[in-house]
Amino acid sequence: MTNPTARLALATCAALPELDRDDLPLRQTLRERGIEAEPVVWDDPTVDWAAYSHVLIRSTWDYTDRPVQFTDWTRRVERSSRLLNPSAVVTWNIDKTYLRDLERIGVPIVPTIWLDPERNFDARAIHTRFPAFGDFVIKPTVSAGSRDTGRYAADETPSRSLAITHAKNLLGVGRRVMLQRYLRQVDTVGETALVYVDGQFSHSVRKGPLLAGPFRAEQTEGVLYRSEVMEPREASEAERAVADGVIAALPQVLPELDGPLLYARVDLIPDDEGKPVLLELELTEPSLFFEHGPGAVERFADAVAARL
Repeated sequence: MTNPTARLALATCAALPELDRDDLPLRQTLRERGIEAEPVVWDDPTVDWAAYSHVLIRSTWDYTDRPVQFTDWTRRVERSSRLLNPSAVVTWNIDKTYLRDLERIGVPIVPTIWLDPERNFDARAIHTRFPAFGDFVIKPTVSAGSRDTGRYAADETPSRSLAITHAKNLLGVGRRVMLQRYLRQVDTVGETALVYVDGQFSHSVRKGPLLAGPFRAEQTEGVLYRSEVMEPREASEAERAVADGVIAALPQVLPELDGPLLYARVDLIPDDEGKPVLLELELTEPSLFFEHGPGAVERFADAVAARL
């Protein structure tokens, strides 16, 4: 039963003080269940988080510029409130090196080479890690919405030079770098994002391809995320099997979990053979694409209400 005295904050960022458009139906659906949910900017220093019994992370998409501040905030909130999803989960999930943990227990991921700033890679060392053919992607391990991400052609010298510069710039400011093969079927098939609520599959959508060329700072200056083309998609049996396996494996990498997470989004793309592999597991602040899943916002609101 819902606690009538519970107060719920929907954490967002200063650029979206009234939440992202995707989350607007959630407030009304919660209100229909007797829950008043208030958008609150996560880094607003005037907010008394202890005034909220529960805090649900939603559109906090500027945290990637200040990940340490953000994780400190999650811990601080958790001292006085129940954070959805928990701080330990968020801390693990905001750095995409979590993919290493999942790969170690058998989850198929996009083939990835990891570059750590502590290694002091020079241009030649970076160059030797690029694939010999095909396209590849460079991105920091802490990012959201395809920010600071670029696509490069391995067989074109100017493109490789741009890729070296991109990687060196990220490493030079202490950011870990991911180097991934660009799996070409994403251009025709796109990504499949599978949303889970309370550990159960809710709905899935197709995300169109985003990366057309090298990273250019002016394209993302002041932009929270790149616009995505979304549409409903029925996940295949193979995609469901991989995504279900990811959700089932979470207790192996997060032993502190005492039950299913309120929300999770599993983003899959096809490899060269058409088999689904994990691109990202979103447990922090993912868009949940309510408008593309019939009954999705109601299922989510019910799950939130059960936690209050």
